Amino acid sequence: MGNYYFDIETTGLDPKKNKIITIQYQELDRKTGEAIGKLIILKEWESSEREILEKFLQESGINDSYDFRFIPTGYNLNFEHNFLKERTALHSFTPLDILNKPYIDLRAVGILMNHGEFKGSGLDKISGKPTDGSNVPVWYKKKEYGAIVEYVEAEAREFIKFNAWLYKEMPNCLEKFKSEVLERSLAPSVDSAPKA
Repeated sequence: MGNYYFDIETTGLDPKKNKIITIQYQELDRKTGEAIGKLIILKEWESSEREILEKFLQESGINDSYDFRFIPTGYNLNFEHNFLKERTALHSFTPLDILNKPYIDLRAVGILMNHGEFKGSGLDKISGKPTDGSNVPVWYKKKEYGAIVEYVEAEAREFIKFNAWLYKEMPNCLEKFKSEVLERSLAPSVDSAPKA
């Protein structure tokens, strides 16, 4: 069983027209949320989109019969899901559906931390991530691959910091919820107490 930080970079937002240019993943400690493995970055410009998809499918274990072998852990995994499903099918692989197996998407947490607002809840808005990914297609077109790798590494570091912080703090939130809300709602009120 393994949780893995998981992300991709692409040349645009449309999985029918744009391609995947990096696939990155890193094993996470299931007790702390910290990285315990090396960040793997598969780069399309070193081979092809088909080859990085094939390598990811073969080496990650995401298609193992045991659904918990590779648990994608990311931020807005719907984006990765749409691209992977479309692009694996395009390259004649069985379409990869990462949202039909166990996964952990922290985007919902980011939205709640942003007072329920979607706008302003991007990872670059709530963490130390320096920017969103809008420069990636520009860097790719200019063949500034080093800039893409630096962006990918920074994003992974910031995501993992956020993830590890949540692992530490969320159990406290559960205890606080239980003591402040559940115990109060289960305690008999003065009005419902039996009269003598």
